[in-house]
Amino acid sequence: MELARTDLMSRAQAGDGDAFRALTEPHRRELQVHCYRMLGSFQDAEDALQDTMLAAWRGLERFDGRASLRTWLYRIATNRCLDTLRSARRRPAKQWDIPGTEPPEPTGLGEIHWLEPYPDALLDGAITVPLGPEARYEQTESISLAFVTALQILPPRQLAVLILRDVLGFHADEVADMLDTTVESVKSALKRARAGMQRRLPVMTAREQPPAGDSPAEDAIVTKFVSAYESADIDALVALLTDDVFMSMPPMPREYRGRDSVARFFEFIFGSVERFELVPTRANGQPAFGVYRPTPTGTHGVGLFTITLTGDRISAMTRFEDTVLSIFGLPRSLVAVPPAGFQSDRS
Repeated sequence: MELARTDLMSRAQAGDGDAFRALTEPHRRELQVHCYRMLGSFQDAEDALQDTMLAAWRGLERFDGRASLRTWLYRIATNRCLDTLRSARRRPAKQWDIPGTEPPEPTGLGEIHWLEPYPDALLDGAITVPLGPEARYEQTESISLAFVTALQILPPRQLAVLILRDVLGFHADEVADMLDTTVESVKSALKRARAGMQRRLPVMTAREQPPAGDSPAEDAIVTKFVSAYESADIDALVALLTDDVFMSMPPMPREYRGRDSVARFFEFIFGSVERFELVPTRANGQPAFGVYRPTPTGTHGVGLFTITLTGDRISAMTRFEDTVLSIFGLPRSLVAVPPAGFQSDRS
């Protein structure tokens, strides 16, 4: 096995593209998730991954084997993400843009307006890789929207150190080498990053744990949510929410906290639309739904909702724009279902 990898490396360094792909493809998905954690945006992560692979291809002849290929790729990916963060090339915030309507006053304005969801379908093989001995977070926890959002508040260097040390479990000396700094600097940045995360992440110890993904308990809550949303039943929807439920809607900075505030927002939404259709999917390890609105010209996608569960209640909701539907393989419009008894002319 080692001899085969050595042969692949020799061929790749000599310019064999197939050999390069054979070496790097096993790491591609976990690198994409790493870029997503650092940047909080699916599209930005895709761009950073492409830049990483191009830089690795161009610089492969300088790879000397002192570190593993995986570690070397993480070094490149981390520094590409840091370049993006420092350049401040982030998606701007968006204001409410539906003429003639004005939603309820928000309880706050969010900072992370560039946040995008990550499809669970792309997590296969990406969060099951063996972690280093320094890892402190479960892989599923570290891809949740709450965790990724909290990461985005950290300064770039602290963000990189916390992910590399506490999420992926690299040793301090490995991280220092990746970032061209000292072990002491890594330890200092990690201490500050951990303090920042403790301030930002909600206190989870007092909360009930969510039901397991795709379990009967989760399915029961999801079924109630879909029924309430599709029928625009505000009372049934509110009954599913925790008292301190939190709703955000990037790239719009509007945030609504508390059951009453979220209820007013949905009263506004349901007051203008008779019904919706939801198409289930999963994002960031959480239930998610493509949201579609019937109109005279068809049933068109209007966004994507994710829900965070605490026990048998919904404690957080995130509404994304319809531009993310394609990431999940969801159509922009649903095909109308023919009426009963309809016969097609095609054989």
